[in-house]
Amino acid sequence: MFPPCAMEYAAASFSAKSQPAHRGTRHILGFVYFTFICYLSIGLPLAVLPPYIHLRMGYDAVLAGLAISIQYVATLASRPWAGRISDSVGAKVSVLWGMGACTGSGVALLVAAALHAMPRLSFACLIVSRLVLGVGESLGSTGATLWGITSTGPESTAEVIGLNGISTYGGMAIAAPLGVVLYNQWGLYAIGVVTILIAGVSLLFALRKAPVPVTEGAEHLPFTRVLGRVTPHGMGLALAGVGYSVLATFIALYYASLHWKGAALCLTAFGLAYITVRVLFIRTISHFGGFPVAIASLLLQAVGMVLLWQAAAPWMALAGAALDGFGLSLVFPALGVEAVKRVPEHSRGSALAVFTAFSDVSFSLAGPIAGAIIGLYGYPSAFLFALVSVTTALGIVIVLRRTQMA
Repeated sequence: MFPPCAMEYAAASFSAKSQPAHRGTRHILGFVYFTFICYLSIGLPLAVLPPYIHLRMGYDAVLAGLAISIQYVATLASRPWAGRISDSVGAKVSVLWGMGACTGSGVALLVAAALHAMPRLSFACLIVSRLVLGVGESLGSTGATLWGITSTGPESTAEVIGLNGISTYGGMAIAAPLGVVLYNQWGLYAIGVVTILIAGVSLLFALRKAPVPVTEGAEHLPFTRVLGRVTPHGMGLALAGVGYSVLATFIALYYASLHWKGAALCLTAFGLAYITVRVLFIRTISHFGGFPVAIASLLLQAVGMVLLWQAAAPWMALAGAALDGFGLSLVFPALGVEAVKRVPEHSRGSALAVFTAFSDVSFSLAGPIAGAIIGLYGYPSAFLFALVSVTTALGIVIVLRRTQMA
């Protein structure tokens, strides 16, 4: 869809002889910036499209939901491909394609707005925009993460993954309200134009950045072997992510069922705790190792789920949400570091893509499963489900650590 420029050879990995020296946080930010742009592009239409499709275009809520969820399907399906592109052609090329895809999604959004008088064509363009954006997320975020690691050295893996996560949540947090403002002032056109501008400028920025040479003649692990090596770590990540998925999806309804106010404060508490831990404690992974940090993090998260499950007052739910953020924050980089160690350097892009895909699975499946449980046992049961998931993740990580030490 977006063929690589013949002049651009980017890096997915590097040999021990050409291994770059460790560089600082400012240097890393120059790479995770592209992840930030991916999630700005995702967040801008996120709060706008469901009411636009349902209320203005007249389609039912199922199609409105489909337009949102289909992006995550495209992301999940394209993760392995994005990893192979990063490994075999280069992380820079992956980022270039990702920025190109995000730009293309903005163009499709503009066309959808222009065709609003023809609802079927307009809706088809919206679906194209979401599918292209999902592929752009895979290419851009996978390539940005790997580009940062290859440029700064393997000792910076945890910091790169950690800052990448901040870019993800930060981009979404900024973009969602900004998208609402743009839509209310100038309509869907404005979101398309802003998406084209930020992604297009970032594409030019990526072109100017130096690639890291791809390891010549390296034999890459088959995808099935990468999947086998990374799956245990990915399962731990997916199960840990259930806590956030349930919190984000059902906390407002949980509060309403108890006639409490201030549900949004729980999400604020989660976000502040998540970012604070990422900023202040990301280097504990390099100091203590991925598995010990993941174990401590999952224990904190489990306590948070207990508080949410047994909440007798809003302060308990607020504390539980904060502990969920404190705990989940380092699980991704801690397990990601250990997952990357399981594959050769020249297959790290595929490993990162597969590992990240498990979080996509978690976010896609946790909501419907928890919703079914709520229908049978009530809202508190959703947090019991999350507690079981988190403690299962803890058990997986403990077994992985013992296996490594054996």
